[in-house]
Amino acid sequence: MDYDVIVVGAGNAALAAAVSARNEGAERVLVLEKAPLAVRGGNTHYSGALLRFAFDRPQDLLRLAPDVETQAPGFLSSIKPYPAEAFRRELDDVTQGQTDPRLSQVLISRSYETACWMADQGIRMEGAVSLAAIQFDGRIKWPGGAVIRAVGEGVGLSRMWFAIAERKGCEIRYAAAAQRLLQADGRVNGVEIRDSAGEQVVRARAIVLACGGFEANRAWRALHLKGAWEQAKVRGTRFNTGDGLRMAIEAGATRHGQWNGCHGTPIAADSPEFGDRKRTDKTNRLSYPFGILVNTQGLRFVDEGEDFQFLTYAKMGGAILHQPGQLAFQIFDAKVTDLLEPRYATSTPIVGETLEALAEQLPVDREAFLSTLSAYNAAVASQRPFDPTVRDGLSTEGLQPPKSNWAQRIDTPPFRVYAVTGGITFTFGGVHVNEQAQVLGADSSPIPGLYACGEMVGGLFHSNYPGGAGLMSGAVFGRIAGAGAASAAGA
Repeated sequence: MDYDVIVVGAGNAALAAAVSARNEGAERVLVLEKAPLAVRGGNTHYSGALLRFAFDRPQDLLRLAPDVETQAPGFLSSIKPYPAEAFRRELDDVTQGQTDPRLSQVLISRSYETACWMADQGIRMEGAVSLAAIQFDGRIKWPGGAVIRAVGEGVGLSRMWFAIAERKGCEIRYAAAAQRLLQADGRVNGVEIRDSAGEQVVRARAIVLACGGFEANRAWRALHLKGAWEQAKVRGTRFNTGDGLRMAIEAGATRHGQWNGCHGTPIAADSPEFGDRKRTDKTNRLSYPFGILVNTQGLRFVDEGEDFQFLTYAKMGGAILHQPGQLAFQIFDAKVTDLLEPRYATSTPIVGETLEALAEQLPVDREAFLSTLSAYNAAVASQRPFDPTVRDGLSTEGLQPPKSNWAQRIDTPPFRVYAVTGGITFTFGGVHVNEQAQVLGADSSPIPGLYACGEMVGGLFHSNYPGGAGLMSGAVFGRIAGAGAASAAGA
């Protein structure tokens, strides 16, 4: 054999798998990166590097970010525990109970230990201050579970993983596109690839597929997601076109999860067709709970305050994408300007001193827009104080759709508007794996020599997604897949 383990892909999950395989004794580990060196790293590069994991005490976070109190004074005292039960409850809620119970149990139960393992490998972490913290009335509030990220966000996480993999002795080939899995006697034992030298075969005792979903494949989006998703802008890499899924299915793998579902988030309307290497996740526009959204018809179309943004943003992009022109406008007044996350600074808002002045500047139905704002302001109840750090119950009355929390009248100039569209991050459908990350065939038994992790794992997410769970899942199942592949290779 040429190698003990081949890992297809080079994002967070793939490199976690490669490092895990080396740690478990695989001597010859090859990483196949479809992208050239200059644009390597999959979707990880474009992420905020947020990690959602269960922990019982705020002090447990010092194991991951020992200098966090220096970075963010008072951090530990402002954090609440996020036990496994809370992770389970939120995952069940956002997926409407459709998450695979076996796989989600692996994710939840192994999340903290895997985050610690990442830190042990050399992934440096910090408090996700600019990404998750809410500062209000002299307090800092953090959403449950989503409080730690990699230093340098996705760019830093990707860079650190490559450095660790190289230091561990993993070989990385760039611009090497996997084409087909090779099998002999029912066992996967190699990959046919295409690179600058043409087509060739590389053999291994075990293969880990970690090369993402099909979000960058327009034809597959039209086939599986349908509707407006065909034209959606892609938040991340252009190279996630479903190659791993196709190869696995051709080798006998079973599909699993929601193949007509995906993670889609509000992004700046002027975002490019594929992820911006410089702005990365800073095209996100996630402060919508503190304002309202209208479409080009001047109408509201969603409950902006249903829940915290990290529990609704992955479906909010789809709601926007299905509006006329795949466009919407986030409207804020001066009362909440200080609450907008720093990423808004990468766009120039439309500003007006009156709502009428805004209407003149926006490509919306002017009369409907002003009528919508008037109806919304009239429906805002004032029986509760506004508090962005909790689900404050400050809601509208008699309005459809309602706004369930954080409903304040939009009446304090200057008013700011940000144009947004829906950007696709990753697809939810994947292949069926067991708790050992082995890919399962039609008879539900493992396909010998084949493992999968990252976005390729189907069944974890459905309709929606809790922020930070994707990278955590990638690391959890990547670590498991790498160790399993090393064992299968006889390491």
